[in-house]
Amino acid sequence: MHTPAPASSGATPRTLFDKLWDSHVIAHLASGIDLLQVDRHLLHELTGVEAVRVLEKRSLAVDSPGQTFATLDHVISTQPGRRAGDADWSTEMVDAMRAQMKHHAIPLFDRGASGQQGIVHVIGPELGLSLPGTLLVCADSHTCTHGAMGSLAFGIGSTEVVHVLATQTIRQKRPRTMRVRFDGTLRDGVGAKDMILYLIGRLGAAGGTGYAVEYAGSAVSALSIESRLTLCNLTIEMGAKFGLVAPDDITFDYLRGRPHAPQGAAFDAAVAEWRALASEPGAHFDREVEIDAADIGVQVTWGTSPEHVVALDQRVPDPDSVADAGKRGAWRNALDYMGVKPGQQLGELSVDRVFIGSCTNSRIEDLRAAARVVEGAHVAPHVKAWVVPGSLTVARQAHEEGLDTVFANAGFEWREPGCSMCVGANGDIAAPGERCVSTSNRNFIGRQGPGARTHLASPAVAAASALAGHIAAPPLATAPATPTPATTATLATPPGAQR
Repeated sequence: MHTPAPASSGATPRTLFDKLWDSHVIAHLASGIDLLQVDRHLLHELTGVEAVRVLEKRSLAVDSPGQTFATLDHVISTQPGRRAGDADWSTEMVDAMRAQMKHHAIPLFDRGASGQQGIVHVIGPELGLSLPGTLLVCADSHTCTHGAMGSLAFGIGSTEVVHVLATQTIRQKRPRTMRVRFDGTLRDGVGAKDMILYLIGRLGAAGGTGYAVEYAGSAVSALSIESRLTLCNLTIEMGAKFGLVAPDDITFDYLRGRPHAPQGAAFDAAVAEWRALASEPGAHFDREVEIDAADIGVQVTWGTSPEHVVALDQRVPDPDSVADAGKRGAWRNALDYMGVKPGQQLGELSVDRVFIGSCTNSRIEDLRAAARVVEGAHVAPHVKAWVVPGSLTVARQAHEEGLDTVFANAGFEWREPGCSMCVGANGDIAAPGERCVSTSNRNFIGRQGPGARTHLASPAVAAASALAGHIAAPPLATAPATPTPATTATLATPPGAQR
C-alpha cells in the first residue's frame, strides 16, 4: 500500500490526487505517460474471462495473484435459486471464470451460504479491498466509485487488463485536477444521488473530461461512506475517470474490522498514515466549482443522458430555449425517445417498471431508505418492481433487519445480487416502450433493454414511484438518512414476518 507523506515545510502544497498519483509512479515514459504501480486489481466475468484467455494464449503468468480479486456480477443470474447464468452464453462465462480463477490462484467471491459474491464496486469497499492510499483498477468505467475511500481508482480497457495481470502496472496520462465543493446543508429528502445528478446537469456529461475530481465541503464531509460511494460512482457520467473524497474518521470507522483491511495495531498504524491523505491548504486545482447544497432539490432525469436532469418540482426544459443547435437537436431526440414533452412535469408520467439496485444504489443504506417509503404500502397494480441487493453481505444484512420481508409484503420482487437491469443482461430488461424509474447510473438509449425508457433517481424516489404508479417524490421526505433505533426495530420484524 502506498501512502504519500505530507509535504515538507516550504514545499508546494499538494492535492489529494497529487499525493496518490506521485506515490505510485514507477517511471516517467514518453509523451507524458507515467507507469504506475497497481495495488488492487478487480475482475468480473464480463471482461475478465476473455482477458485471462488472452493472457494464456500469450503464455504469460499472472504477476501478483494475491493482489487480484474476482467476483461474479455482470452476467450471473439474479433469479432466486440461481446457479450460474440464465442463458447458455452467460452460464459458460460464469463457469469459465470459476475455472480460470482456480487455475491462477486468484480469489473469487462466489455465491453460496457464506459467499461474498456481489457487484464489484459494492464488495470492494465492504470487504476492505478499497483502502485509502491504494491504486485500484477494474475493467469497468464505474471503478471511480472506490475513490470515495481515498483510493486512486479508475476503469481500464480490456487490453489494459492483460497488461495489469502480467505486470501489476498500468500506463496512464496524468489528468488535470478539479475540486467540487458542496457546502451548506442539504434539504430534507435530498441525498448523494441528487447531489451528483445536479452537478452533472450543471457541468454537462463532458464537464469533467480530462480531470480528476475531488469532492469536498461540509455537505460531503457529512455524508456516510455509502453516500460518498454513490457520489463518486457517477463521476464518470460527467466525463471524469477519477472521483475522490479525502479519507477521514468516517472512512476509518467504516473500514475497521473489514476482512481485507489491516487488523489490530496494523490498522491503527495505517490510519496514522491515511490522515496525511488530504489536499493541503493552498493546493492548486485547475478548476474549482462551488455549490450551495441548499440549492439542490430531488433530481430525476428526463432524457437519455445523466445531464438531462431536473428537480422533480420543475418542468422539462424546452429545446427551443437552447442556443447551440447540436444540443438543441440532442434534446429533441431525447424527448422523442422518452415520450416526454417540453414543459411537462415528470410526475405526470406513468411508470411500468422500478429497479432498485446497481453499483450506484444497492447498499444497505439504500435499501433502508427505500424500505422506509414502502413499509405498510403496496406497489401500484400495473408496476413491476425489483430490489436487487448489491452483494450477498447486503442481502444477509437486509434479511436480518427484515427489509426483504418489507419489500415482499409491498409487492416487490426480491432478487439475488448482481448488476441485473443496470447492464441489461440475462433478460433482466424492460420491454420496448416501458418506462422505468431506476437507481442505476445510465439512462442511455437501450441501456435497460431495446426501446426501454429510463429515469434515474434515488432509492426513495424509485420506491415512491412504484407505489404511486407514476414518478413521485417520497412521502417520507423528512426521514433521516439512516434509520433511528426505533425505525430499525420496526423494520426488523414487521407484522406477520417469519423470523
